[in-house]
Amino acid sequence: GSRKSDLERTDVKDKTGIFTGGYALNPLTKQRIPIWVADYVLASYGTGAIMAVPAHDERDHEFAVKFKLPIVEVVAGGDNVQEAAYTGEGALVNSANEDLDINGLAVTEAKAKTIAYLEEQGLGEAKVNFKLRDWLFSRQRYWGEPFPISFKEDGTVVPAAEADLPVTLPEVESYQPSGTTEGPLSTIPEWVNHVAADGSRLRRETNTMPQWAGSCWYYLRFLDPENPGAPIDKKVEEYWMPVDLYCGGAEHAVLHLLYSRFWHKVLYDCGVVHTKEPFQRLVNQGLILGPVEHTVYKDADNNFVSAKFVKEGDAGTTVDKRSKEAKVVTGSQVKEEELVKKGDSFVLKADPEIRVVSKAVKMSKSKGNVVNPDDVVAAVGADSLRLYLMFMGPLEQVKPWNTNGVDGVSRFLNRTWRLLVEERAGIPLTEHPATKDQLKALHQCIKDVTFNTQRLGFNSAIADMMQFVNVAYKWESIPKEVALPFVQLLNPYAPHMAEELWERLGQAPSVVDSPWPEVKEEYLVEDEVTVAVQVNGKVRATVQVPANADQAAVMEIVEATPAIQKWTEGKEIKKRIYVPGKICNLVVVG
Repeated sequence: GSRKSDLERTDVKDKTGIFTGGYALNPLTKQRIPIWVADYVLASYGTGAIMAVPAHDERDHEFAVKFKLPIVEVVAGGDNVQEAAYTGEGALVNSANEDLDINGLAVTEAKAKTIAYLEEQGLGEAKVNFKLRDWLFSRQRYWGEPFPISFKEDGTVVPAAEADLPVTLPEVESYQPSGTTEGPLSTIPEWVNHVAADGSRLRRETNTMPQWAGSCWYYLRFLDPENPGAPIDKKVEEYWMPVDLYCGGAEHAVLHLLYSRFWHKVLYDCGVVHTKEPFQRLVNQGLILGPVEHTVYKDADNNFVSAKFVKEGDAGTTVDKRSKEAKVVTGSQVKEEELVKKGDSFVLKADPEIRVVSKAVKMSKSKGNVVNPDDVVAAVGADSLRLYLMFMGPLEQVKPWNTNGVDGVSRFLNRTWRLLVEERAGIPLTEHPATKDQLKALHQCIKDVTFNTQRLGFNSAIADMMQFVNVAYKWESIPKEVALPFVQLLNPYAPHMAEELWERLGQAPSVVDSPWPEVKEEYLVEDEVTVAVQVNGKVRATVQVPANADQAAVMEIVEATPAIQKWTEGKEIKKRIYVPGKICNLVVVG
């Protein structure tokens, strides 16, 4: 057990331990409790000594079963705690003595009552144990905020006076390490050594703070960057904070997000901020992987081996799992034009029985799969790149890069440009009032794009705009009152093009300064609805009926429909059922 890491010790399946020969007296039951040393109990957890509860903890149960220790039920709700630990909620049982009775209480209440009793009797006290380990905050490097701390010759710590803040880095020509355990600042005696106001000789701290020292609270300073007397003005902080949305990669959840919360809670205790938490909502965007790579395998005889027969072998090899000798196979890259999709996989066009391995991995220089955004911008423009990054899929998902996808969104932007600026599409821009259908298409687009943007469903919002453009290409003309709101919707997604379109359409100032379009629900009300008509439970036709028609009016239309009459002619309609706007059912006999 001593050779295992903490992670290995917590996950160990085969529990090991040894009885010390000693006993502890339970202060509540007065019973002797045998003291064991066990591999799965970490010295860093609490005090390093725990009271095992084998009936209600799986690891304790495994240990107790192996070493034949008593298993006593104290929380009701399980089937048989001798066979398996019950870890759910329940009321306490077998938990009472002359002075303390917690039977019947929920676990949380029982804990609180027991702690209060132990404190009252002087037998213990409540304590909060934090899982977080020490935050290594100092760095032995030049770059970083200097600590405003100096030391006297006897080691006394002397904080810098407020008038001397901030302590700034000296201008240097070299950032080389000092050659000792101290940072590069230790090599600059004219900065390190200084004299205090009382004449005592001081030596500055030569370590610097990590980058977190500044980035942990930048969201506050951005709101009031020129304030010389405080991190942030109280009124400014109360107006703007807390942050509505924190969007970052998954790695931020442990680093910047966690550290910012530390910082913020300290500032809250100091009265600098008025909220205990800095961020209201967290979204972790997914990683963008390199392009999908396709690998085909061959054996030593240069014969193709389908991926379904391939598995990992020893020492990082890949082998044919059909062979008893585990014959090694070799993989090589194959171009996508040599493949065809078959089900969920790709296979060789030349031999569809040969499946290839297709996967995307994280971009890295060593793998040679890095996509340079400058190259994409040079080829199709910044708006196409921006739009594709949002159109790849849901924001939180991990997604592989696909150059063909960039070309697709670029074609959409080109179609939009031709529609609104160039009349090669044959659809002139007019000052005429919009038709009812055009207003309906526009306001449906406004509604959908607004909804999807607010929920960060950017890929869906782009699809909504693509749908609008497809519909608009079927019109004889495009009224300006329809074109302008669409450009406003497009602006956050393709800002360079939207700005140019806004100006070409005769608008000023910038589209950025224009308000977001508002949806008008009255344009989305359907005049007619399509209703399925059943005869004796089977759909026989669909009919168009006024959206607000009552059952009598709908039945009149239905029963006059030839496709229905052939099923009702010469028969008696025993029952008529209409679910408004959805379905109509006729029950006939005869």
